[in-house]
Amino acid sequence: MPAAAVHVLVFPAPAQGHINGMMHFATGLAGAGLHVTFLHTDHSLRRLGGCASAVASPRLRFVSVPDGLPDDHARTVGDIVELLESLRTKGSVAYRSLLTSLVRARDGDDGFPPVTCVVADGTMPFATDVAEEMGIPSLVFRTASACSALAYMSIPRLIELDEMPFPVNGDLDEPVRGVPGMESFLRRRDLPSHLRGCTESSNDPILQVLIEITANSRRARAVVINTAVSLEASALAHIATHVRDVFAIGPLHAMSPAPAEATSLWRADDGTVAWLDGHADRSVVYVSLGSLTIISQEQFAEFLSGLVAAGYAFLWVLRPDMVGASQSAALREAVTAVGNSKARVVEWAPQRDVLRHRAVGCFLTHTGWNSTVEAAVEGVPMVCWPFFSDQQINSRFVGAVWRTGLDMKDVCDGAVVERMVREVMESDAIRASAQALARKVRQDVTHGGSSAVEFERLVRFIKELSMTDKPDKHNSSYSMAE
Repeated sequence: MPAAAVHVLVFPAPAQGHINGMMHFATGLAGAGLHVTFLHTDHSLRRLGGCASAVASPRLRFVSVPDGLPDDHARTVGDIVELLESLRTKGSVAYRSLLTSLVRARDGDDGFPPVTCVVADGTMPFATDVAEEMGIPSLVFRTASACSALAYMSIPRLIELDEMPFPVNGDLDEPVRGVPGMESFLRRRDLPSHLRGCTESSNDPILQVLIEITANSRRARAVVINTAVSLEASALAHIATHVRDVFAIGPLHAMSPAPAEATSLWRADDGTVAWLDGHADRSVVYVSLGSLTIISQEQFAEFLSGLVAAGYAFLWVLRPDMVGASQSAALREAVTAVGNSKARVVEWAPQRDVLRHRAVGCFLTHTGWNSTVEAAVEGVPMVCWPFFSDQQINSRFVGAVWRTGLDMKDVCDGAVVERMVREVMESDAIRASAQALARKVRQDVTHGGSSAVEFERLVRFIKELSMTDKPDKHNSSYSMAE
C-alpha cells in the first residue's frame, strides 16, 4: 500500500507529557509520508488554541472528542483516575463515533484517505480495544520509560519471589531481584510507588489502572516506546519476551521535533532564552518539576533555601497550581527577591531550548521521562526528585546506571538540595558521563542509528497492517456503533 493511502489516528492521553511525545511521533509519521489525524480531547485542544496548527503539514490534522468531564473541572493530578475513567466510559462513545466516520470517509475527503490504523496511548486501553472491535489494527504507545514498563510487567514475578507486597514501613533500601536485568542495583524505593504494600488484587485504583495498562500492552499488536537502545537495551530485550513486538524509536523530540507551541498546554515565557543569554556558560540551574507535580509550601521553602545557598543563578518553572493558586503570587515574590540576575521564575518555559542553552549547567527535575530524555540528548547533568509513580525508577537509572546525575528520591531538604546542586554543577565525572551518553543517544536518532532504523521498520509495519487488515466499511459493527 502506498504511504499516501495509509492514515493513522494518533490518540494521546490528555496530559502534557503524553501529548508531548506523541506529537513528535505524529510529526515523524507525517514526515514519512503517512496521513495522520491527531486526536485531542476538547479541553486540551481549547488550551492549545491555534497553536496546534503550528505543525505545518498537509498530512497532519487535529480533531477532538469530549473527555466526559464538565468544562469547569480542574483536571488536576489528583483527578487522573477520574479522568481516565470518564474517557473510558463517556469519552469512548464519542471516540467510537469518530472512528466510524473516519473509516467510512470517502477517499480524498479533506485530502485524507479512510483511517487504516490506530496508535493509542497505553494508559487508555479502551482506545485500542474499540479500534480492534471495529476491525481497525491498533498499536500501543507507551510514553513512560522501558524500565518502568518492565517493572509493571514483572508484578507476577515479584509476587512469586515474595518481594511483593513489602511493608509500607519496611526498609526501602532492601534489594529487589524480581525485575530482570536490574538485579544488581534495584531497591524497593526504586519501584514505582504504587507497588509499595500492594498485591495484584489490591483495591488501589491507580494500581488497577496500571495492571490493565500492562495487560493491554501484552495483547497489542505492537508496543511503541519513546526510548533508545543506548538508554535501555536490557529493559527492551526483556520487554520483547512479554509482547508481540516492540519498537524503540526515541528520543522522538530529537528525531522528528514538533514546534514547542504545538505540544505545550501552557504558554511559554518569551523572555526565558534572553535571560539565559545574559549568563556565563554552565552557570545556571534549571528547575522544573513537570506538568503534574504539586508541592507543599514547606517543600517549596526547602527547595528555595537550598538553591539560594548553592549560590548559582537559577531558572524555576513554577506553575500557578503547583503550590496552590492562593500562594503562588507570594511564592513568586520570594523567588524574585533573590534578585533578577540570580533567579527567574516563569509559568512555563521552552524546555528543549532551555536544556540546549550554553548557560544551563544542571537540571533539577522530577525525572519525568520526557524531561529525562531531553536532558540525556543535551548532555545536561541532573538532580532528580521523582514525584509520580514510575519516575522513581528513572531517577535510579540516572544516579546508578548512567551516572549522569544524583538521586534525591523522596528527600526534600534544603541542605540536600544545596549539596547535590553544588556537586552536579562542579563534578567533571558526572558531566563527562552525561556528555558521553548524549553522544550515544544522538547516534541512535541519526540516519542508520538504532532508533532511526526502528522508526523505518515501524512505518513499514503500519503500512503492512493497513494493507492486510484494512477494515470493512460495511461491517455490521459500525451500524451498531452509531
